[in-house]
Amino acid sequence: MKSIFDKSKLLNMNMKNRIIRGALWESLADDKGHMTKELSNIYEELAKGGVGTIITGYAFVTEGEQPNPGMMGIYDDSFISEYKEFTDMIHGYGANIIMQIAYGGFMTKFNVGDRTIWGPSTMENEVTKTWAKEMTKDDIKYLVKAHGDAALRAKKSGFDGVEIHCAHGYLLSQFLSPYYNKRNDEYGGSIENRGRIVFEIFKDIREKVGEDFPILIKLNSADYVKEGGLTQEESLYIAKRLANLGINAIEVSGGNGSIKEVIANNLGASRTKVVLSKDKESYFREYSAKLAEEVDVPVILIGGNRHIDVMEDILNNSKIEYFSLARPLTAEPDLINRWERGDLRKPKCISCNQCYNTPGKRCILNLKKEI
Repeated sequence: MKSIFDKSKLLNMNMKNRIIRGALWESLADDKGHMTKELSNIYEELAKGGVGTIITGYAFVTEGEQPNPGMMGIYDDSFISEYKEFTDMIHGYGANIIMQIAYGGFMTKFNVGDRTIWGPSTMENEVTKTWAKEMTKDDIKYLVKAHGDAALRAKKSGFDGVEIHCAHGYLLSQFLSPYYNKRNDEYGGSIENRGRIVFEIFKDIREKVGEDFPILIKLNSADYVKEGGLTQEESLYIAKRLANLGINAIEVSGGNGSIKEVIANNLGASRTKVVLSKDKESYFREYSAKLAEEVDVPVILIGGNRHIDVMEDILNNSKIEYFSLARPLTAEPDLINRWERGDLRKPKCISCNQCYNTPGKRCILNLKKEI
């Protein structure tokens, strides 16, 4: 029987268990994206708490594009020395640390009047009401290079890998989705063309970081919009192409925070009411299991993972290898240690999503206790 506490290896990265802390924007970096003590403390709590691998909140790869305040940055070499100190600290607790890198696009309301916001096509975001400007081919080349340069900085900073953010309505997932991508050139139209920028980014990163540095991707399983979004069949195509190119792991998510229909139907990445029934947990499992059958790279399941018995049933009855948790570890940073000690009570997290409205994205149940 496989266990979530099994040791394994992802490329050359030793995994002390199968639990990964999924990326979560904490909004605690300084205004230039540099590390703060409060932000570092959150990651130290997680590393102490027993999680095997941590994926950071998304870090912006170009200085002029910061989709949200308090995001980590990785857009120039000034970050390397401070992040090296940070990654050394995390490694001291026996945990891995992976940097998620991203370009946000028009899923933002932050500083929208002071910067040009790129998109695959010129259009308004129906939720944020922010306009995106269609990228030129030179813009695309610039962004491809920016991702590769950012990944190399992450490697020099001591991170164990990088994760490309290609989900939830951020720019790269916009390119994949015909809901947003209306281009008529080689970056629009067919799913191969819509995925071209993602493939180019992966290749640029790989060329710069070498073959021994793990590259992961967070990929939408689907947009979950009735008409015009990325479908599961198209997502499978992108995942298989990336597997053939040499991606080291695929973290499966889904939904789009920029589509009102998806939000109204609770089909986003951070769904509520997960704890009402175990049937509602691990809500991307069906697609993830299908993907794991079709690619020869590790598949990471995120989205509503709550109970060990549910995760271990998935682990032993599919080829899914790893599980990401975010909100439960926000509520209980030491949850994994608790489980490993044999205390298998359900997580404190009730999936209310109120943590997103607190300073530092803290669990409101903990804040009430402190008060």
